[in-house]
Amino acid sequence: MSPNLLRSLRIAALLSAVALLAGCGFHLRQTASLPPGMKKIHLTVSAGGRLERDLARALKNSDVTIVDEPAPDAAELSITSNAFRTDSLTVSGTARVTEYAVRYHVDFNAKAADGTVIIPSQAIDMSREFSYDATNTIGTASQTEELQRSLIGDMVQAILFRLQAAAEHPAVAMPAQAPATSN
Repeated sequence: MSPNLLRSLRIAALLSAVALLAGCGFHLRQTASLPPGMKKIHLTVSAGGRLERDLARALKNSDVTIVDEPAPDAAELSITSNAFRTDSLTVSGTARVTEYAVRYHVDFNAKAADGTVIIPSQAIDMSREFSYDATNTIGTASQTEELQRSLIGDMVQAILFRLQAAAEHPAVAMPAQAPATSN
């Protein structure tokens, strides 16, 4: 094969790979464009942990300042529920579980510094399924941990997408309600 033909084939292969990648809809993740009142956020997460760390990191990547205490000029992003559970899906003829589902449930809401509701209380549920091998119980624990890590990453993105949607559609925001008083 001549060097010119080989070079042409390489260029053609590279161009076709780029065209396929562009045509499939793949886009690099960009930082979230949050509502204007959310450039400074007080983040509260029930049970904290990895979700809080990953969400704080993603918000900082979106040029948000995270404050430790509530402040008059800071929005409030509250994760009120953050729980995993594992359910058995199928059982073999010998009464052994062969498939599990790891389920992740998060409730959250967001309010602007002035108390305006940016996102009313919402729930997001995600799940992943996996097969169970009774001869490899150690693998099951590590598999479950990896699925939980994956679900947390997807949950952070889902929350950011909802915050971004609130920025793009601000008419959905509702004013804060004054507490009811009794006479």
